[in-house]
Amino acid sequence: MIEIVEPGPLASVQDLGRPGWAALGVPRSGAFDRGAARLANRLVGNDVGAGVLEVTLGGLAFRALDAVTIALTGAPCPGLDWGIAVTLRPGTLVRLGTPVRGLRSYLAARGGLAVAPELGSCSSDLLSGIGPSPLQRGETLAVGPAPTASPSGVAAAPRSGPAEFAIHPGPRVDWFEAGALDRLTAQPWQVRTQSDRVGVRLDGAALRRVRPGELPSEPTLPGAVQVPADGRPIVFGPDAPVTGGYPVIAVLTEVALDAAAQVRPGDLVRFRLSSRLR
Repeated sequence: MIEIVEPGPLASVQDLGRPGWAALGVPRSGAFDRGAARLANRLVGNDVGAGVLEVTLGGLAFRALDAVTIALTGAPCPGLDWGIAVTLRPGTLVRLGTPVRGLRSYLAARGGLAVAPELGSCSSDLLSGIGPSPLQRGETLAVGPAPTASPSGVAAAPRSGPAEFAIHPGPRVDWFEAGALDRLTAQPWQVRTQSDRVGVRLDGAALRRVRPGELPSEPTLPGAVQVPADGRPIVFGPDAPVTGGYPVIAVLTEVALDAAAQVRPGDLVRFRLSSRLR
């Protein structure tokens, strides 16, 4: 068992989400930085899809009520070694400070977090309310049985450098002025304070449309770059709705979507066209 002493600004249970329910209006949800969540699980010997804690901007304090092996990835936080499996004794209190860089950290426990799944996933969906609620002070979380795989003793390296999002052209490029993709990739965009797991909202020189009105709602997905009437892009996150009425000018690659999980309000980001298929 793990006891939550302080949840910090926002901490929730996440796994790789609940794909396949979009036809019923259920978002994929799951870890925003899926690569970091997979890595944390591999470090403690779990299946990569096991439940982990997604911690936003640090501040989490927890106590190990039993001996447990854990690993921290994503945004590095003072208070716990990054990228390596660590075994805690019963009663150990861990406090995570504010990350030096990045926004979301991922904490895996050997055995995974034993949270009852909904629609096949234990992920907390902050838009629809499906799955467990964000963590609260005094809450306890059970850890599942230890897997057969051994914990990894190899430390990984955290992601570094300025954020650059690789993109593919979206299905509605023709809704914008000629050269709109060039303008999207030529300028830096600043992350707005309204950003969350639903979407990363950006500020910069507006992308202008050539068509009036709005689209009928159509399917979309995490990583879609929608552009509202004000011309400022929104990068959809894992809790975004499965349909939208704003034109999608581009779609992030899977790796770029992981990087989008780590940008903070005020950060500058850039887009670049990708030559890869994914």
